[in-house]
Amino acid sequence: MAREWGVLPRATGGRRIAWAAVPEEVAAGIERLLGDRVVGAVSQPGGFSEGLAARVRLAGGGGAFVKAASTSAAPSVAAFHRREIAISRRLPRTVPVPRLLDAYDDGDWVALIFEEIPGRLPAQPWRHAELERVLAAVTDLVRALTPSPVDGAFLGGPRLGGWAALAKGAAGVESAVVRRIGALSPWAAGRLDELAALEEGAAPALAGQTLLHGDLYPFNIMLSAERVFVVDWPHAWVGAGHCDVVTLLASVSLSGMDPQVLAEEHPLTRDLDPAQIDAVLAMHSGFLLRIAASAGAGADRHLVDMMVALGLASLRWLRDRQ
Repeated sequence: MAREWGVLPRATGGRRIAWAAVPEEVAAGIERLLGDRVVGAVSQPGGFSEGLAARVRLAGGGGAFVKAASTSAAPSVAAFHRREIAISRRLPRTVPVPRLLDAYDDGDWVALIFEEIPGRLPAQPWRHAELERVLAAVTDLVRALTPSPVDGAFLGGPRLGGWAALAKGAAGVESAVVRRIGALSPWAAGRLDELAALEEGAAPALAGQTLLHGDLYPFNIMLSAERVFVVDWPHAWVGAGHCDVVTLLASVSLSGMDPQVLAEEHPLTRDLDPAQIDAVLAMHSGFLLRIAASAGAGADRHLVDMMVALGLASLRWLRDRQ
């Protein structure tokens, strides 16, 4: 079972820093926005951003969640943080996402200050009751975010696709990436043209008016006693309402569950043309496996392991459906 299904790897990046490692002037700027002095901070599990991701305790007894990164040390992470600030400010107050209280940006360091959510990550492997809660909440979220309250032109396109580029890259870097993917999935390496064709015909399966999270996995979900919160929105895009559900369902195979059974029951996927699910799975697996197989020696291995596991999970489901 372990060899067939795999397991969810460590769901926290390996390059987190403590509050004490934040430069004094940056910490002071964050405290000014908080309106109080930070007297304690605990780094939080979940997600792969470099830098700070901590619950902070304030001298007056309150708390918040703060994440921060340096542009000079982690430019892509800082760019994602700035993007998330802009998106978070546009999200409706009625949807179950943490409220952005304030943001700090001195040109190098950028920080987001969110309300503190009294919750935890879902257990992994999934517990059936928690998964049912999350799937129901995602259905409600899709309904609440259709049509999108955020302009799709502002957001840009999804992080999907990779097989077409690999199929066309007969030599050089892309061929080396294909060899690495072949070691992970000989099935995929032998079907590059078929996977590329699925990807190139995917536009109808992605088209829609829903604001999608774009990175909906267990490490971006928080469960409180009564609500399901979806956190970390820098990769949001506008598309078909089923896309987040398909990628989340693909990941449940890492808990030994059959995503096909769940897809046949879920209201956002049960009536879909099968080709639409196949297209999303091809696009999703292609993006993750191409990026993971292209990663250099300096990449965060926790992130690479997660991308491989999630990419192979989508690929296995697609293979079984084919």
